[in-house]
Amino acid sequence: MLFAFTDTVTQEMDTDPRLAVVLADISTPEFADAAARHPGRVVNVGIREQLMIGTACGMALTGLRPVVHTIASFLTQRPYEQIKLLGHQGAAAVLVGYGASYDITEQGRTHFAPEDVALFETLPGWTIHVPGHPDEARQVLLDTLRGDDCVYIRLSARVNHQAHPTGGFRTLRQGRAGTVLAVGPMLDTVLRATAHRDVTVLYASTVRPFDEIALRTAVLAADHPDVVLVEPYLAGTSAHHVDRTLVHVPHRLLALGVSRDTELHAYGSPEDHDIAHGLDEAGIARAVAAFLR
Repeated sequence: MLFAFTDTVTQEMDTDPRLAVVLADISTPEFADAAARHPGRVVNVGIREQLMIGTACGMALTGLRPVVHTIASFLTQRPYEQIKLLGHQGAAAVLVGYGASYDITEQGRTHFAPEDVALFETLPGWTIHVPGHPDEARQVLLDTLRGDDCVYIRLSARVNHQAHPTGGFRTLRQGRAGTVLAVGPMLDTVLRATAHRDVTVLYASTVRPFDEIALRTAVLAADHPDVVLVEPYLAGTSAHHVDRTLVHVPHRLLALGVSRDTELHAYGSPEDHDIAHGLDEAGIARAVAAFLR
């Protein structure tokens, strides 16, 4: 997924003079060709994430379309104040984070970002993409680079085996006993965990704007208005969107994701963290079975 991003942006820079890339020492080799072909349009500020966002803001205010990239934790948490002010000033940029919640486990907690989407939830006007496949990442990039809005794209090393159309929520399986909304790289695990249950499975690679129509339609078509939300970041990040969508529909909601109550102090592997947070196939299957019984 990371190479789909760097290759797509490099190719688009050849035809779109508005595009510029701002880096903080991450993925500089992948953008070396673009830097050589477009002097001044690939800027590496070093390990200065606040400066990275400030530089992108200045570029945007001159009419450029900046693409800002580093590891998700450094992109969203260290320069959060600058991100807030970027939008406040009417500037716009494409922020592309890599590493997701805990893809880079060997680097420890500093490289984990389960809080990233929740942080953007506090800022108005941001579009948020959580692609689950390199082809989805490529498509949302092509759509995004040609726009003029504020966008966060969350890239992961974890991918689904098949790409799906981007945009609103997609119905991949229909059932009567409830609705499961799987976000980004969680899809394949959710499909396996619910393979023997009579539930509708919706897939979201774009989570903001939230596709209220698709969710409401799925819930109203089922016999039971129960919803299971499975997100690859902080549990319950989208819960208020579900509740707002179904404000006139009596419903129950189970929100699965990275635990807000558990701070892991072991490095382990991404799969170990999935198990600890109940985001592995067995954990999701147990949670869904207990909730929908």
